[in-house]
Amino acid sequence: MKKIIIAALALSMLSACATDPYTGESKVSKTAWGTGIGTALGAGVGALIGGQKGALIGAGVGALGGAATGGYMDVQARELRQKLTGTGVQLKQLDNGQILLIMPSNITFATNSDVFQTGFNSILDSVALVLKKYDKTLINVVGHTDSVGSDEYNMQLSAKRALAVSNYLALRGVAENRMVVRAMGEKSPIASNDTEAGRAQNRRVEITIQQMN
Repeated sequence: MKKIIIAALALSMLSACATDPYTGESKVSKTAWGTGIGTALGAGVGALIGGQKGALIGAGVGALGGAATGGYMDVQARELRQKLTGTGVQLKQLDNGQILLIMPSNITFATNSDVFQTGFNSILDSVALVLKKYDKTLINVVGHTDSVGSDEYNMQLSAKRALAVSNYLALRGVAENRMVVRAMGEKSPIASNDTEAGRAQNRRVEITIQQMN
């Protein structure tokens, strides 16, 4: 029975390995992980119900359910990449299935400002289109600053920036009850605050997209 479950899992993972068209890296997509987990769980349940035959049937049903979960986020990430290519927005697919959009200061806000820079509206328009289409997700909008200025000032500024982004997405039709706004101030740098280049990276807005349970 163990051999059936392992074999089903291996087949599902191998069949879904592919080369990432954006990085050239060979990897297992979120769809594959979902399929593999679904396969293993389905096979296990099927085995409890009907031995080897039940395990094989369960593996097939589980694979379909797992693929649906992983594929939803994969397809959404692919559409976001297509729309955001060349905009300066960095997109990452995290191991937990979430999608992270990192929007640096050179395309979002000028120093000490919570007013959009020229062109940022059109970037958020593209993001809003995808978020509306894939509405079975929760959206975390988080503002960050560099370390220049007081902790209190930076926390307030990061809150205003995150709120400005979420309000704009809401105006473009993204449901407000899907969005959570957070301010991190200078607490989560991704680069050194000792250089201007590093501070520019730390002044950013991040949008994390996760599938609803």
